[in-house]
Amino acid sequence: MSSFTAPGRPHRVAVLALEGVYSFELGIAPRVFGNAEDAAGRPLYETVVCTVDGRPVRTDAGFSVAVEHGPEALDDADTVVIPPMPPRDGASAADGLSAPLVAALARVRPGTRLVSFCSASFVLAAAGLLDGRPATTHWQVAEEFRRAFPRVRLDEDVLFVDDGDILTSAGVAAGVDLCLHLVRRDHGSAVANHVARRCVVPPWRDGGQAQYIERPVPEPTVATTAPTRAWALERLQEPLTLGEMADHARMSLRTFTRRFRDEVGTTPGRWLTAQRIEVARHLLESSDLPIDLVAHRAGFGTANSLRQHMRSVLGVSPAAYRRTFTAVPQEAFATSSVS
Repeated sequence: MSSFTAPGRPHRVAVLALEGVYSFELGIAPRVFGNAEDAAGRPLYETVVCTVDGRPVRTDAGFSVAVEHGPEALDDADTVVIPPMPPRDGASAADGLSAPLVAALARVRPGTRLVSFCSASFVLAAAGLLDGRPATTHWQVAEEFRRAFPRVRLDEDVLFVDDGDILTSAGVAAGVDLCLHLVRRDHGSAVANHVARRCVVPPWRDGGQAQYIERPVPEPTVATTAPTRAWALERLQEPLTLGEMADHARMSLRTFTRRFRDEVGTTPGRWLTAQRIEVARHLLESSDLPIDLVAHRAGFGTANSLRQHMRSVLGVSPAAYRRTFTAVPQEAFATSSVS
């Protein structure tokens, strides 16, 4: 959570709607964060929508949105979310940012968490906030982004990038993925999973944008790796090998690896690790099992292996993760963060 969040009050999220905002993405943050509650049913986030001048903005869908807040809503925000808009309407690197937008962004306190959906990454980049940092955007505008902002470490293959205080996501539904990730980062998997169920969306999606990039549709007779993924999920405790997965799919290693990456957007090994990490996170949050038993049940074999993978993926040890997300009074969540 942001260091600005005061104990006893919800985390404040300000959604900055710019001219031409995409209507679907405008509603993502209020919808996801609005469904996050503590065990007593109290809201964990307070979400407001604002514009750079307090006036209505038109959307991409043929209607305008009247908001209740102007740029002053950014003054005390703990997280600022910028939904996308057509690049010609404020996100163009060639034209720069409009003076009202520059003034609005200047009101954001240092250290406030910044989030962009899809092409709104152009706004953060044009403001110089992504220089030297990793980020993503929609794959269709990735080349344009790379040409305009060569100092940004763009990765168009992922659904979102978490770089601590600045997070960027790919197109449309990846904004949902990113908001659920923030809920999970702030309050743990149990709360995020509850929010996902309320929104009727998966708590996380496998792979990255590679699975959505336009490519020739395979012939109907071509086999898929989906049954093998389902088979593997039931056997995460076992030391599964790439060869065993390929045998189950009745494919050669080369064909299976290529098809798996095309369908999921990542390698079988990385996918397996991600699934096991999620199992471990759930066990760490919901049980008091010893770390070595958590490692065994999640399929990592040893506690040392679990520690290495969790530090690599999440940046924390199993013990630190458990301390952060279990038996912590709700008031402490406001000032706690994953170290």
